[in-house]
Parts: sequence; structure tokens; C-alpha cells
Amino acid sequence: TARLLLVPLADRHLGLEIQLDSDPEVLRYLGGRARSAAEVAESHARRMALTGRVDGLGFWMAFGSGGGTHGSAPPASEEAGEFAGLMMLPPAHGPDQPDDPAVSDLGYRLVRRYWRQGLASEASRALLRHAFATVGQNRVIAQTMSVNTASRHVLQAIGMRYVRTFPSSDDPFPGTELGEVEYEMTRGMWQALREREGAA
Repeated sequence: TARLLLVPLADRHLGLEIQLDSDPEVLRYLGGRARSAAEVAESHARRMALTGRVDGLGFWMAFGSGGGTHGSAPPASEEAGEFAGLMMLPPAHGPDQPDDPAVSDLGYRLVRRYWRQGLASEASRALLRHAFATVGQNRVIAQTMSVNTASRHVLQAIGMRYVRTFPSSDDPFPGTELGEVEYEMTRGMWQALREREGAA
């Protein structure tokens, strides 16, 4: 992207995933607590298993330069950059998601120092383009807690539309009583958005 280098998730990245999930603020709307190294290792194994289900879908580690400040170019390599977060576009796979290889699930998780710089939107737009233009997906969905206003703002900013609110399946913690929300972008929506952007 303009400011991030996205590298496919690999086993060598487990330490960075542990670092990311050790911050309870990063996981405020994903269970509400930091995760242990063993829990992150289990998540990593599940992510790697999902990566092989649909060619082109999976998870990417994001690396930035200079703290992700506005205008900074992406690093030339992950070794030259600073870890910024985890970007997700696996096949839809959750209990409240369709079992359809043409539907993928958009997600993002940023290191706290990279918050509020537009990087989640920037990376998500790149993943949507990849989903529709490269992989050939029919639909991309994204789910988050109803109270996660920052994430909902990102989804709205990139052109996704609200679909529904549904009960949270997570263990109860503040905000789960209001449920989760789902947003979507279809191939037709994405094409129309591209046409409008091209005409602007």
C-alpha cells in the first residue's frame, strides 16, 4: 500500500503475533484481555490452516516505516520495517458466517502506536481489491462488536454496508450484551465504487 508492506503470514511471525496480542487494548473488542503465548500459538495454527483453503486468501503481517506517519513510504522489506499489525482476509469460517468459498472475512489488528492514522482503511482497501480483482470473490464480510465504533467507522469509510446485528458468541465482557454487527461488500458494490472513484 502507500505506507505499508504486507507480507504473507508465516511461522517466523509467531513472535510478532504474540507481541500484538499481549496488549489488552488491542484486544479490547476481541475478548477483552491479553492472550497467553500458548493461546496465540493456537490462533496462529488455525490461521495457517485457513490460508490453504482458498488460493489467494489468508493473513498478512503489515510493516511500516517511521511509526506509520502520514506520507512515509512502505519499507523495502520486512527486515527494514517496523511491525504494524495483522491484516486478515481468510475464507469466511465463523459460526455466524456462510460456508461459501466465494465469501471472505475482512479483519485487521494494529499495534497501538499505529492507531488513528488511516492505516486500517488503507490496508483494507488493498485487501478488498485483492479479493475481487485477483482472487475473484463474490462477497467480503466483516464482523465486529456493536460498541466498536472505531472499527465500524473504518468499515463505513471503505464503502462496506451494514447488514445485521446478531448475538455475540464470545464470553461475556463489557459490550457483548449489545451483540455484534456484520458489514458487507459485494462484487457489484466494489465495481460501482471503482467506477465512481474513476469518475471523480
